[in-house]
Amino acid sequence: MDAVIIIALLLAAVILFLVELFFIPGVSIAGIAGLGCLFYANYYAFVNIGMTAGIITLIVSIVACVASLFFFMRSKTLDKLALNKNITSKVDREAEQSIKVGDVGTCVTRLALIGQAEINEKLVEVRSADGFLDEKTPIVVTRIAAGTIFVEKQK
Repeated sequence: MDAVIIIALLLAAVILFLVELFFIPGVSIAGIAGLGCLFYANYYAFVNIGMTAGIITLIVSIVACVASLFFFMRSKTLDKLALNKNITSKVDREAEQSIKVGDVGTCVTRLALIGQAEINEKLVEVRSADGFLDEKTPIVVTRIAAGTIFVEKQK
C-alpha cells in the first residue's frame, strides 16, 4: 500500500509540473501542488518505509521529472499547441508616400518627439526635429528617412 501512495504522489507531481511548465505561465497552484506532492512522496518513503526506499524514491522522482520533461518536449504535443502562422500583412504607408519634403501641416497631438500630424489632409505619424511641439502648431516636413517623416516648426 505504501508503494501505491508513493507512485500516485510521484505521478501527480510529474503531471502537475508539466501543467505548470507548459500550460499555466508563472508560479501557480499547479507548481506548488506538484512540489508538495514530490516532497511528500519522498518524506513518506523515508519515514514509513526506510532509508533505502527513501533514497530510491528520491532518485526515481528526479529521473521521472527530468525524463517526463525531456519526452514531453520531444513529443509532437507542443507542435499542436504552438502558433505556426506567419504575419504577412503590411502597414498601410499610402499617406506617408504621398508626402514630400517641404509640405506643410499642423500637429494634431503634442509632438513629444513623436506624434500625429495632419499633412496634405492626411493623418500621419511624424517625428519632431525641433524638440517638443504643442498641438495645432504649424509644421513643415524637413526630411523623410526610412518611412519616418521629420518635421520642424514652420517659421
